[in-house]
Amino acid sequence: MDDRILEASLYTIKAVAILDNDGERIISRYYDDTFATVKEQREFEKNLFQKTSRQNAEIIMLDGLTVVYRSNVDLYFYVMGSQYENELILVSVLNAFFDAVSTMLRKNVEKRFLMDHLDVVLLAIDELVDGGVILEADSNNIVQRVAVKTDADVPLTEQTVAQVLQSAKEQLKWSLLK
Repeated sequence: MDDRILEASLYTIKAVAILDNDGERIISRYYDDTFATVKEQREFEKNLFQKTSRQNAEIIMLDGLTVVYRSNVDLYFYVMGSQYENELILVSVLNAFFDAVSTMLRKNVEKRFLMDHLDVVLLAIDELVDGGVILEADSNNIVQRVAVKTDADVPLTEQTVAQVLQSAKEQLKWSLLK
């Protein structure tokens, strides 16, 4: 039996990507050197899109990787792991990512809205996976963490009254919980 099957590792995610309806890259994060150059990554993504755009499945084995994917309107969401990776883990990461993006975009998961909010989607990927290690698989936690980061970046003088009151409520709640 292959040693890679027996070794447990935290580095379960090889890549996360979002492609548009034409197979063009919108976002991609590769966490190892499986595809070392951008050219190799683009070729893989082109091949991946050709295989998945015509199928109605949610998992595919391609080029030594297990890929789970989901399409919505004009976007394709992909999470990739090694060929030995547990598909259920990859699907849970994909679902958490898609649900977080859907919540952040207020259920308008389309290319135009995604491009308008690209910064928060990139933050969501960073909260989801770090260097191939799954950090969070709960979409609500991802949305909260991304929201905290975006609200914290706004100076107090530029916040609305509602934002200041909400911030004060949160601080009071945390001080009471301590």
